[in-house]
Amino acid sequence: MFLTLTTDLAGAGLPAADFGFLLHKNPARPQGVEITGGTAQVFYPEATDERCTAAVLLEIDPIALVRSRRGKAPEGFTLGQYVNDRPYAASSLLAVALGKLFRTAMNGRCDARPELAARPIPLQIHIPALPCSGGAELAEQLFAPLGWTVDARPVPLDPEIPSWGSSRYVDLRLTGVLRLADALNHLYVMLPVLDDAKHYWVGPDEVDKLVRAGEGWLAAHPSKELISRRYLAHRRYLADTALERLAEADGVAEPEVASDEGGPVSLAVERRTTVAAVLKELGARRIADLGCGEGALVGELLKDPMIGELIATDVSARSLISAKRRLHYDDLPDRQRDRLRFLQSSVTYADHRLTGLDAAVLMEVVEHVDPPRLPALAKSVFQTAHPGAVIVTTPNRDYNPRFESLPAGKYRHPDHRFEWTRTEFHAWATQVADLYGYSVEFRPVGVVDPELGPPTQLALFKLREKVTS
Repeated sequence: MFLTLTTDLAGAGLPAADFGFLLHKNPARPQGVEITGGTAQVFYPEATDERCTAAVLLEIDPIALVRSRRGKAPEGFTLGQYVNDRPYAASSLLAVALGKLFRTAMNGRCDARPELAARPIPLQIHIPALPCSGGAELAEQLFAPLGWTVDARPVPLDPEIPSWGSSRYVDLRLTGVLRLADALNHLYVMLPVLDDAKHYWVGPDEVDKLVRAGEGWLAAHPSKELISRRYLAHRRYLADTALERLAEADGVAEPEVASDEGGPVSLAVERRTTVAAVLKELGARRIADLGCGEGALVGELLKDPMIGELIATDVSARSLISAKRRLHYDDLPDRQRDRLRFLQSSVTYADHRLTGLDAAVLMEVVEHVDPPRLPALAKSVFQTAHPGAVIVTTPNRDYNPRFESLPAGKYRHPDHRFEWTRTEFHAWATQVADLYGYSVEFRPVGVVDPELGPPTQLALFKLREKVTS
């Protein structure tokens, strides 16, 4: 398989051969690396002051690939793992080769030309045979939002027999003015995404690779869900973790609101102190913070010595690690550590480890869940876990116009899948309470606007049999 990267730096007053410094590969000397099942080589078909092209040639031995236990699975016939497109078409094998050949360039480092590494340069990329599960339209959908001009032409099954139509491959040409590091990271992520296959086992470490390669661009990509799902081999748990981490990296600082005393106070602080006060009012001793993030509420609750058991859950292992670090978990006194547990768990899946608690908290969690998954969330929390009380906080969309820095029609965080008005939140909470045998009351968080209500709305659910007359 074959790929070329071309630049013309003459317009910037620089010799195009400086491209070799950016790639950390000398144009005068071909270089190669070993990869699983083959070798990858980089050489320069042209390197002049006007134009420079670096070519990557990947040579795959299908037998060696199978012997490494990383060959493509058979596709309908016995020799499918040996006779396939892996040696000829761009795939995750080429992405791995790019990572090995140009690791320093992908990190944006160039000690010899640091100013050049930091600036966008004119680039042309050509991949003659790219598997594209979704056709040329998908290539346009994925690359165009990143600033590329995309020319993706379907490769015919047989040029001599047009009636056979197009294959699943495209001849892809990308043209744009971007930083080289960004361009290489785009390719590293998108090649296996377009192919919709990987030649190796996909585990949690792949989330780290995706977040690292997608830094600065993936969180804002309109197709980030599709990209994450395909890159992570359709493993839902890994894709959810990746999306959450991307959202954290691209988070928007929440505006401050006025306190009752007139001074500014963080809405986030007011939220967790309000939740802690409600839990104290309930007399809850065994509590779960569902979707704990980096542990802000957990830290607040640890201050209450009357809480005997505190469980912090999150779908993201990275968030749990960050929470432990934030709370200095390893340095806590034994008594504090004994009453605090961290569990990796999703709010949309039943987790019997959470049953029988006095209270569960969903603080700024529901708005991060896709609306079709809300019934699953309600069932896992209110039916399976079935705590004595549930506290839910969520933004009040009615209040958003009061945040001057928030553009009209935008949500408060890029990972919010929705934001409810007061009427919508009341309707959802009332329906859930009726369905699972709870009563519900609503409270404000933050200073209440006479017209638009509070910035955050809180629902307190109590099991009906626990409601005292």
